[in-house]
Amino acid sequence: MVNKENFDKNNHKKKVLLVINCLQGGGAERSVLTLGQGFYELGYEVHILRFKPLVEYDLNPNLNYHVFRSKPFKVIPAEKIRHQLFARAVDKYVLKKIGKPDIVLSNLEPVDKIMVYSKLPNLMYVIRNSVSHKFGLNDSDSSSDTVQKLQNIYEKYPCVCVSKGVEIDLQASLGSRINSTTIYNSFDKLLIEKMGNEPIDLSDHFLESEQYLLHVGSFKYQKAHDVLLKAYAESSMVYPLVLLGQGRLFDETRDLAKELNISDKVIFLGFNKNPYPYMKHARGLVLSSRFEGFVRVIPEALALNAPVISTDCQSGPSEMLPATSLVPVDDVVSLATKMTELMVHPENFRVDFDEKFLPINIAQQYVDYLEA
Repeated sequence: MVNKENFDKNNHKKKVLLVINCLQGGGAERSVLTLGQGFYELGYEVHILRFKPLVEYDLNPNLNYHVFRSKPFKVIPAEKIRHQLFARAVDKYVLKKIGKPDIVLSNLEPVDKIMVYSKLPNLMYVIRNSVSHKFGLNDSDSSSDTVQKLQNIYEKYPCVCVSKGVEIDLQASLGSRINSTTIYNSFDKLLIEKMGNEPIDLSDHFLESEQYLLHVGSFKYQKAHDVLLKAYAESSMVYPLVLLGQGRLFDETRDLAKELNISDKVIFLGFNKNPYPYMKHARGLVLSSRFEGFVRVIPEALALNAPVISTDCQSGPSEMLPATSLVPVDDVVSLATKMTELMVHPENFRVDFDEKFLPINIAQQYVDYLEA
């Protein structure tokens, strides 16, 4: 529901609309909320429109929230017609309930497939993943049906990629006719620090020691929990490994821990909407991803002065971390060696947080790009 008090008080301001499928726990959803805060700090009236009511984050009271359900339109069998009609209905809702927005940001491909038919002004796609990995593309797919469908979407409006790697991949996958730029995700350092100070009770999980390594991420192929656990099993295992997240490979990953005889050292805590206290108190954060768009947990950990090591996957980590903090993708031995080093010398893997990631600075880049 829209926060009418904020809407009435601020309706003279410029408006930005961020559209996303839902606000279920994920990096893109958290990014939308943080970017919204950046636009608020710039003086914009910020509206978040989602197509499903799901919410797993505390909602920022500075923003206005709307739900316009897509479910009633699913009875329309033809996808293109369904998307066209839904986009028309979305536009009508926005103009009636919000007013004409000055900036519209479409987030993630399920939303982009709808918003391509929108007539709202100043619409941009926010590209948060490497297209080639997400859709399984390779060099021989340059004229495939998937590529053509994606071109039909992303050639229509400007694309804002959340890392240089994502932009390079987008251009290579879909062609040079794509109008694109790179603007990183934003991170509210003060909020992260505040949330990192919230208490957590680790005694039930760590028994003799509260020192631990941490991984935060959904249990899916992209995050390579299989590599992570195999590498941990070959490391010194001086400290426990804590896994925060949920996903379809959760049970499979827990079974792997049993097969590797490390169940007593690996702690599965599930999803937590506030992972920051765990980051703050960790001996170090470990990322084992095979690919990324932009790894939110890296700057989040840096904002808390937490040491970080990561795989050198296609986009994200190398744009934030030095080479000494990186290991090759799917290299169990190298990751095991680096994890052991992290356990012994965490100070070697601390990197300063870059203020270019602050929400107001990132939001300003969107404004500058639109006005260029």
